[in-house]
Amino acid sequence: MDTRNVQSGADAGHGVSFNEAFRVWLRVACLSFGGPAGQIAVMHRILVEEKKWISEGRFLHALNYCMLLPGPEAQQLATYVGWLMHRTAGGLLAGGLFILPGIVAIMGLSYVYAAFGNVSLVEALFFGLKAAVLAIVVEAVVRVGKRALKSRIMIALAAAAFVAIFFFAVPFPIIIIAAGLVGYAGARSGRAEFAPAGHGHGGGSAAIDSMLGEAVPDHVKPDTARAVRVGALWLALWLVPVMVLLLALGQGNVFSQIALFFSKMALVTFGGAYAVLAYVAQQAVEHYHWLKPHEMLDGLGMAETTPGPLIMVLQFLGFMAAYRDAGGLSPMLAATLGGLLATWVTFTPCFLWIFVGAPFIERLRGNTGLAGALSAITAAVVGVILNLSIWFALHTLFRETVPLQAFPLNFDMPVLRSVDIPALVLSIAAATAIFRFKLGMLTVLAGSCAAGVALRLGAVI
Repeated sequence: MDTRNVQSGADAGHGVSFNEAFRVWLRVACLSFGGPAGQIAVMHRILVEEKKWISEGRFLHALNYCMLLPGPEAQQLATYVGWLMHRTAGGLLAGGLFILPGIVAIMGLSYVYAAFGNVSLVEALFFGLKAAVLAIVVEAVVRVGKRALKSRIMIALAAAAFVAIFFFAVPFPIIIIAAGLVGYAGARSGRAEFAPAGHGHGGGSAAIDSMLGEAVPDHVKPDTARAVRVGALWLALWLVPVMVLLLALGQGNVFSQIALFFSKMALVTFGGAYAVLAYVAQQAVEHYHWLKPHEMLDGLGMAETTPGPLIMVLQFLGFMAAYRDAGGLSPMLAATLGGLLATWVTFTPCFLWIFVGAPFIERLRGNTGLAGALSAITAAVVGVILNLSIWFALHTLFRETVPLQAFPLNFDMPVLRSVDIPALVLSIAAATAIFRFKLGMLTVLAGSCAAGVALRLGAVI
């Protein structure tokens, strides 16, 4: 390898000052609406096309790596690129700023929701919001399905995942592990159906002149001793607070439950937020009883309308859980701590995966077995998201459901006479706006909120 090229790659990030990087990453964060697809598109436009910090090939290379990891891929991609440009400080800047606007926005909305959630105007706004969220989740099923279900085998995997989680309540982590094993075995056997789905932006992967270039920066080179040190630090930042809470408060305390549950979620959030939210919603509502089904939809609506990863809805769950089980604290103080705790244990592992694994994950490029596992997991995720959409529909369109628990079946049946006609009409209208008229997400959300107020309060806004 030409050592001059290596040195050039190592120094390329210094062509961008840290102040300029701060401004650019803040801009990316404030524009990060629309879920991972929209967020990745924003980063591609700004970082690759406009600023030319990183080439198309490197961008897609980093994206493919982040797709292999648990957690929100867009936030991890930002962390990865920031790390490539300015080492650990750059990764912290990019990844931290990516979630900061969402943290502030969700916390503010949570305060309003907890304080005024029973006010008729607020209820009407969230009534409209839930109808739009249902349509958005259905659209996510269609979008991901078009990308992932390229063969009969992938369709069968998606169907099996849906049946397993909806009718038999098979835990989400088991579904993901099983799909990954099937994909790995299929790819190793040479089955073409398990080839990875591509990520493209129309220009192929041809290199664009960029500040970073295609050479490998010095800090990207694998270093086992460094990886152990960095891993120990980030594991401590993540798990020490969890262990302290468990030892000090016990497993029955709400803060211990938040820390432990969302730490587990950080390990299994493959396939995007929509996939894991089905499992989270069922656990939060049916097992922990932290909130009601319609409140889960309200929280998802908050996350949809604010910048940052959709998984920021977990902050709302932690907020409401602690608000209703404050112990000796004031409810709002407990809720604030609960929301921040959920956010901490959700996103701290994301930095761990990048800072420890990024130098070594380079070696995973072209690994057939891992690519096949990812393709199968993505297919299974389609079935899990379909389960999420039906779960939301049951609790949005029907006022009553009846649990059917006859081993091995375990699912909710709608009570047909309890159908909510205004909610049904509004959901159909939101779906028509998305699928027929191709309106943007924020436009549909705003229109649905206005319609919800009009239907519930009899006012025209």
